[in-house]
Amino acid sequence: MPTMPSLLWDVFCQVVDNHGDLGVCWRLSAQLAKRGHRVRLWVDDTSALAWMAPRGSEGVDVRHWHCEPPTGLPAGDVLVEAFGCDIPDAWVLAVAPQAGPWINLEYLSAEAYVERMHGLPSPVMRGPLAGRTKHFFYPGFTPATGGLLREDDLQARQARFDRGTWLQTHAPGWAGEQVVSLFCYEPVNLGTWLDHLRQPDSAPTHLLVAPGRPMAAVRQHLGEGTQHGPLRLTWRSHCSQTEFDHVLWASDLNMVRGEDSLVRALWAGRPFVWHIYPQDDGAHHTKLQAFLDWLKAPADMRAQHLFWNADTPARLPHYDARTWTDTVRRARRTVSVQEDLVSQLIAQVSRL
Repeated sequence: MPTMPSLLWDVFCQVVDNHGDLGVCWRLSAQLAKRGHRVRLWVDDTSALAWMAPRGSEGVDVRHWHCEPPTGLPAGDVLVEAFGCDIPDAWVLAVAPQAGPWINLEYLSAEAYVERMHGLPSPVMRGPLAGRTKHFFYPGFTPATGGLLREDDLQARQARFDRGTWLQTHAPGWAGEQVVSLFCYEPVNLGTWLDHLRQPDSAPTHLLVAPGRPMAAVRQHLGEGTQHGPLRLTWRSHCSQTEFDHVLWASDLNMVRGEDSLVRALWAGRPFVWHIYPQDDGAHHTKLQAFLDWLKAPADMRAQHLFWNADTPARLPHYDARTWTDTVRRARRTVSVQEDLVSQLIAQVSRL
């Protein structure tokens, strides 16, 4: 693991939608702090941290990103611009007046361009910052990318997890039936999938429904009740990132969305279906196909992903999620032997 003197990092995050960007930036900041660095996490909406990270993290100073830049702050050593949040020039000059490392942290993808772009410089050509250089940092699934966020104690925590005890406490009425966690946007085919689960001849299922958009979408289709034939629902509350891991570890199938929860589902090593963030130009379909190719997803897992991410109504394909476990765990082993994202980021900064 790369080591270097303690540095002051300025991490900038803009909450665009559903707090996923903030989830990644918080994990990044907390892991940097655990390795002895100091972090100023600049966020335009900090409200989600009250449940996402209720205990905070020593070494992470959360600050609100206001319209006007602050004055009189000590200069930071490293500037991280997360997910194209486009830090105004005045803010860069306020927090990083010296020409230290400037990292452009990009979104996660399995597409081929990630390996080509990772680590490349991006010179600033005009304005008061002309002459400075950003460097791209692309998370990814291969050794030629920036890797994935992974805590040092993740495997040990999962090994200590008591699934039965957790379910008895957090899934009222659970009696050994399959457990599915639902964290999604509003899939076009959500109703079709729910209708299948509540058919009298379907396997008993306990569905753990995340708050917010997933809960609203399910209630719109099924109403407020919690029992629908063999389908039982538990309406979940907002939870910390640690508790979200427990949800994934306890479930037989995880329906996840966005970037942060995809990575956590992969580390969980249990079957999952990824609802990728939809883009107006349809680019998310290419991104999904690239991920499924890297995953070497079997035919029914691939078909279920395409159904879940479809733009128009479709018939539910036959699938057996229990057969996907080997695929997911093989992929987990592949990325587990690669350096984690924070180690690689620290190493890149030490070279700049």
